[in-house]
Amino acid sequence: MPRRTGYAVLAALAAVVILVSTAIFIGLGGDEGDADPRAQGARGSADTASAGAWVGTWSTAAAAAEPRTLRGGLSGMSIRNVVHTSIGGTSARIQLSNFYSSRPLTITHASVALAAAPSNPTAAAGTMRRLTFSNRTWVTIPPGKATTSDPVRLAVPDAADLLVTTYTPQASGSVTYHPHARQTSYMARGDRTEDTAGAAYTQQSPYWRYLTGVDVWSKQAEGAVAVLGDSITDGITSTAGANHRWTDFLSERLRSEPGAPRFGVLNQGISGNRVLSDGTQFPPNNPSGLSRFDRDVLSRTGVKAVIIELGVNDILRIPHQTDPNRIVWGLKRLTEQAHARGLRVIGATLTPFYGHRGYTPGWTPCASRSTRGSAPGRSSTRSWTSTRRCATRSARSGCARCSTRATICTPATTATGRWRER
Repeated sequence: MPRRTGYAVLAALAAVVILVSTAIFIGLGGDEGDADPRAQGARGSADTASAGAWVGTWSTAAAAAEPRTLRGGLSGMSIRNVVHTSIGGTSARIQLSNFYSSRPLTITHASVALAAAPSNPTAAAGTMRRLTFSNRTWVTIPPGKATTSDPVRLAVPDAADLLVTTYTPQASGSVTYHPHARQTSYMARGDRTEDTAGAAYTQQSPYWRYLTGVDVWSKQAEGAVAVLGDSITDGITSTAGANHRWTDFLSERLRSEPGAPRFGVLNQGISGNRVLSDGTQFPPNNPSGLSRFDRDVLSRTGVKAVIIELGVNDILRIPHQTDPNRIVWGLKRLTEQAHARGLRVIGATLTPFYGHRGYTPGWTPCASRSTRGSAPGRSSTRSWTSTRRCATRSARSGCARCSTRATICTPATTATGRWRER
């Protein structure tokens, strides 16, 4: 990528973090709900922060069936996934998924613990917890389904590494996984699920397997923000193990900004993802934003807002979608579904992609019109998110042009940082 283009993309991502967090600061609040942390609770519901709430602290989008596991799965292996929380709580529960297998998945043993050190398979002393499913130590997940564990008492800090370990004794077919974790996880032969020491975990892996969500019980959390995106959200070129995806910086800002609401940040990015088209390769992979919206956003625990960062790959990837109205139609459908659930929708500007190996100069107007939400000759007084976007002098004093706090600001030209009304 040319250096100038790289700087433009970095500037655009920095703008996304600042502007999205501003929108979250001024537009969201808490709901009421169950106060008993022992209750399973409905995924997707949020409770009053003062009473306690189940809220998502980490998640990933199940992207595909792992190609080399199509026949036998990973039988006889303990898989220790390393994940990074966004907010903390006093109890935890996990979601395991078998979305991409045609066979039932039986897990006979699972655990959760705090990592003794970042990206390390050794558990912190005194934090290992055995997980159960409907009060049993084992669970069988049907093909195409997911399951949530019973809660366990565990003091989970903000921005901490968790170790979630599963053991599968028998062949289970394709492993549901996320290939671009940007995080090293571990595997060991045999049932090492409750090993505190990490010595047996000699196999390293760049994937997350089976695990698709972690919730915490919190009296401070006000909800979660889900981010539906592509490789930009997935953090495809960020430093592995450093938690340098832009969603990680958004999470950090929500934790550190004085007066900011406490929200979990749930990264639902899939590299190469599109609004309209599913992946076409075998095994099944990369469902479109429209296909996975219910699974990856609406069903997530405590979600109050969704950031949609999609559209570039509809243009870049075969079959190239060069009609901006089709992309805008898809984005509007996502927005309508979110609004029907009472969620706030924040649309991310399509970042520059000049210099990408699939770039064709004629596609730039399509990207521009998709971001604006209109075709030439049509009014663009409203964006596809139905949210007014204005230049602003201060997030706390509201918009300088329209005198409202319910605004977000979007760079009209991310490479130069100039602003205009959207």
